[in-house]
Amino acid sequence: MRALLRRTIRDSGRTAVLVTHAALDALVLADRVAVLSDGAVVEEGATREVLARPRSPFAARIAGLDLVPGTACPEGLRTADGLVVAGHAEGTVVGDPAVAVFPPAAVAVFAERPHGSPRNAVPVRLAAVEPHGDLVRLRAAVRDGGPVWAEGLAADVTPAALVDLPAEPGAQLWFVVKATEVAIHPAGRRA
Repeated sequence: MRALLRRTIRDSGRTAVLVTHAALDALVLADRVAVLSDGAVVEEGATREVLARPRSPFAARIAGLDLVPGTACPEGLRTADGLVVAGHAEGTVVGDPAVAVFPPAAVAVFAERPHGSPRNAVPVRLAAVEPHGDLVRLRAAVRDGGPVWAEGLAADVTPAALVDLPAEPGAQLWFVVKATEVAIHPAGRRA
């Protein structure tokens, strides 16, 4: 159906409006996208740009990325609860709203807080364990005393790694992301 619709639009030279929840539909069929959340446009722009650099939690979820909201700071991003998320900032202005974005595959999962070089360690409670292709996707919920923005974060692990973790919902875990895997960019609607 995607191939037929793409050919029809291309061959007719007409503009079409497509409503979808599938990132693949947007990537294959659309030159531009508008992301709606709660009845309002929260992002719009070139399809690849919106899906590669989402600025809203809803667009990040569609693109399959984790997103942490906050304010740009010299170290990266400061969340509303004061936690600093380290990463590579691009186009941000200190003090302006920003988001930190990273793929679930970049998230390492530990039963205990790790020591060493990882700078972004977030305490979470395991909410769900879902099959995700050859991997297993772990969904986070807020841990007692943990950051509220951790709700819904995802980590992709191998089945072998899952065996080494307490993998039942409710387990207390740590999601860890290297700063090199985190992109920080301005939040808010783009034109």
